[in-house]
Amino acid sequence: MNWKPNSKIIVQGITNNLGSYYTTRMKAYGTNIVAGICPGKGGQHLFDIPIFDLVEEAIEKVGEVETTIIFVAPERSLDAALEAIAAGIKQIIIVSAGIPPLDMVRLLKKARSTGTLILGCGSSGILIPEKMWLGTIEPHFYTPGKVGLISRSHSVCAEVALALNQAQLGQSIVVTLGKQRIIGSSFEQWLEILDRDDRTEIIVAIEHPNGLISPTLADFIAKKIKKPTIAYLAGLEVPIERNYIDALSIVTTQVSYSVPAINQEQKTILALQNAGVKVAQRPSQIPKLIKNILKKN
Repeated sequence: MNWKPNSKIIVQGITNNLGSYYTTRMKAYGTNIVAGICPGKGGQHLFDIPIFDLVEEAIEKVGEVETTIIFVAPERSLDAALEAIAAGIKQIIIVSAGIPPLDMVRLLKKARSTGTLILGCGSSGILIPEKMWLGTIEPHFYTPGKVGLISRSHSVCAEVALALNQAQLGQSIVVTLGKQRIIGSSFEQWLEILDRDDRTEIIVAIEHPNGLISPTLADFIAKKIKKPTIAYLAGLEVPIERNYIDALSIVTTQVSYSVPAINQEQKTILALQNAGVKVAQRPSQIPKLIKNILKKN
């Protein structure tokens, strides 16, 4: 994947409130945003960024584009993403949340057939501290370093980053996968990307219990990932009779009083440990685990 500071970026939905707010901030941060897309507003500019009606028109003017960030309404996100794929863009970040599940299924099928990386939906994007900002991650929480963070939630990432910064451990890249039920790229994909990333020495995978970190992922790490990996399962101390995956799960467990199997969490932790993954119980433990790994290496 191409995440270089000089990578050309476009923004679809640049003129809506969220799109314009973050586009101006990303550009001020140094992100190379070369064009925006908004049907009907082609020919206009937003802080010196030219706006085009179509992605294809933008590419004809600015040349090959590596990444697009989509801020359009959920019901129009599929069309926006398919337009980007048709124009040859291989990396798509979908900030928009609430995309209909069948739209995501259709999009992922198309992405697989074209070799396109989809981040989201509902992703806060990607940050390479002090070099590139793509999405809605707040960059002031992060400092440059060698620790790669992968999570579905930006808020938990920021909490981990605070603990790292206090220990003078910066971050190489921050990736948020999205909190929707159906998302594009997975922990497995990003673990492999960070495993190949020259800036990253240690990977921290962050998730809640009963989430996407599972014994299956532990087996994947053991077989495929060479770099030291730490897992932080946020929320292990919450009452086990509650399911915190999303609002629907919370309501369901409150009504039915069903209890998620604590054995599943124990199996996941044991599988991670057997795979050589260090498991942190809280963010404050992560810096110590990292420093112990660095000493051994």
